[in-house]
Amino acid sequence: MATSFKQITDSNGRVYRIGETPEDLMGRSRGWMVFLPWIAMMAVSVFEYGWGAAEDILEQAHGWTVNNAFWLASVWAIFQAAVAFPAGRLREKGIVSARAAMIVGAICSGIGYFTIAHSGNLVLAFIGYGVLGGVGAGLVYATCINMVGKWYPDKRGARTGFVNGGFAYGTLPFIFIFASFLTPTNFTVLLDLVGVYMLIVVGVCGMLFRDPPKNWWPAEVDPLTATSGKNKNLAKNPPAVRQYTPVEAIKTGMLPLMWITLVVIGAVSLFGINFQVKFAQASGFGAFVAAASASAVALINGIGRGLCGWLSDKLGRKQTLTLVLLVAAVAQFGMLFAGNTGNLWLFIFFAFVVGFGGGAFYPMFATLVPDYFGENNNASNYGLVYSAKLVSGVFGGGVAAAIVTGWGFTGAYVLAGCLALLSAVMTLFLRQPGRKKVDETHEQQAPVLAVS
Repeated sequence: MATSFKQITDSNGRVYRIGETPEDLMGRSRGWMVFLPWIAMMAVSVFEYGWGAAEDILEQAHGWTVNNAFWLASVWAIFQAAVAFPAGRLREKGIVSARAAMIVGAICSGIGYFTIAHSGNLVLAFIGYGVLGGVGAGLVYATCINMVGKWYPDKRGARTGFVNGGFAYGTLPFIFIFASFLTPTNFTVLLDLVGVYMLIVVGVCGMLFRDPPKNWWPAEVDPLTATSGKNKNLAKNPPAVRQYTPVEAIKTGMLPLMWITLVVIGAVSLFGINFQVKFAQASGFGAFVAAASASAVALINGIGRGLCGWLSDKLGRKQTLTLVLLVAAVAQFGMLFAGNTGNLWLFIFFAFVVGFGGGAFYPMFATLVPDYFGENNNASNYGLVYSAKLVSGVFGGGVAAAIVTGWGFTGAYVLAGCLALLSAVMTLFLRQPGRKKVDETHEQQAPVLAVS
């Protein structure tokens, strides 16, 4: 017997579907759609945050150059971002389910690590690790982020930040394993184990994924009083005035502004991730300190995502995003000063600050998109915004390697700090499309429409 539900329409014409609990729809609480995506995100995090610790051994084992290794990372980042929009469109059209996307993501992610474990051929590495590994991780990332946003439209900040954080600190064990135990003689076995780990964990989590119906809203939260102050989270971050298609979202001007901002700060973040270990070594710190600083970046990066997600529910999404980007700018200059002066403890401190500022902006964009454009087309709309990583991946990897080679770490970190400041300024121009300031006490609501 089908569960009855109602559709209610607010004064802007936006429809909300209420009356069905998560238990009615999938037989368990919506909390499952937080923890399963979180676990899957931790599993694929080794691609982005573990590369800096593994690439030196791969260079030795396969005879690659630094530029080879970091262009490989750039290609991975390009395809990881590129798959988000087409996968989102296929999901929203009902052609590909969330479960199918996760299973394909698990297989491709495993292939990525199996490839670099068994072959030093650069062409195969670019195809297996860069293309297939990037597509796999991108499918997992986009599906997980959109899943939690769909099930928590009323309080998505903290939950999205929590899930997003797994993509950073999930790699902590691998950073230490790669830095301490990975050698040219054992790397094949260790990388094979990483591939198997991702294949199993992501695949099992993905089998339990399920999207809510279009326009679904938790019945215990009245969407018609969302901006009245009765619900503090929604008062600071009111729901989108309507459901925007990708074309409509682009025409508002806000989606392109988000895209450009993410290009800039994404490049800064990837630069910090990719070159943290090398800068530590160039500054005269030992292998353990280099690994510890990289681990600090990953740990605080992940914790910062969750913390800022929670904070954005209290302060507002845009305000929190601006604050995070300012912190990211300060971190670049601080890290440079600590490294150039050989100050170990200051270096570790700014490794924490770099970690915080270098990742907490991702859940802010992931929540701003449905806040501004609605949930129904979020997989596509966020896929468009996240595609900014196509460009930032090139600049944060291969181009950054060329800048470090030509300008040294000093020039690279100064440039990164200036770009982070620029991104913070750009966020000041963000505004929710169609939202008008009205007297909430006099707002007229449309009638409730009952649907069985």
